[in-house]
Amino acid sequence: MTTRPVVVAVAITGSVPRKKDNPNLPVLPSEQIASTRAAFEAGASLVHIHVRHDDETPSSDPDRFAQVQAGIREVCPGMIIQFSTGGRGRDPAARGLSLVHRPDMASLSTGSVNFPTIVYENPTSLVNDLAARMREHRIAPEIEIFDLSHIHAARRLIDEGMIGPSPHIQFVMGVKNAMPADEVLLDVLLAETRRVIPGATWTAAGIGREQMRVMEWALVRGADAIRTGMEDNIRVNRDRLTTGNAELVGLAVEVIGRHGCRPATPAEARAILNLTPV
Repeated sequence: MTTRPVVVAVAITGSVPRKKDNPNLPVLPSEQIASTRAAFEAGASLVHIHVRHDDETPSSDPDRFAQVQAGIREVCPGMIIQFSTGGRGRDPAARGLSLVHRPDMASLSTGSVNFPTIVYENPTSLVNDLAARMREHRIAPEIEIFDLSHIHAARRLIDEGMIGPSPHIQFVMGVKNAMPADEVLLDVLLAETRRVIPGATWTAAGIGREQMRVMEWALVRGADAIRTGMEDNIRVNRDRLTTGNAELVGLAVEVIGRHGCRPATPAEARAILNLTPV
């Protein structure tokens, strides 16, 4: 295989969508494991995990994270498992509790930002605490960039020895009241990242109807990874809900192919993101 491998990340659940929005959303641990397996078989090599209580509200329960992780490791050999330390509706003090279970990666937002109805708060003290926990448990961070200043906050963590010099960075575009999905902005963010954190790998996530468009922009610019999944988008188009994460991954794989690339295997994904081989 000579075409370039691209990591396909699938964000299976998130903290916002509910089954009333799309009944195919995986909420219970058993549903999340089954949905991840289908996405893995469709071409995903990284799974981003939020967990929920049975009433669908966001949860930070470490036991739920552990249950989902164990199930995915059993049915998706080698898949990169990434826990969320963000999300709306979670006690900030509890957002890092699951890290004791040592996933391969964890998300790390390096600054605060406006969301549709709240301020997504990430004060420096919390960011430092989460980064320290990741370092302690040898978990690779995925730096979530919602604003230009967040790139420089990540650089500070590198300079202070809190994270390594080659983090994986994700630009999040299309959240209402935050950074819009604008191709010019992606160029600005990417140029600044390459200037400030030249060793970083990167991806970009488009929210809702912006999902496929941002994916295309990222692939044109040689992104190391792309992201899809029901956390960000519950529809195939305006007229139809998606049948699940596997369908969204399948559509992403088609886009990757049109750009002369292919989905990375789990082993290739680990190499691309500088993770420990299985």
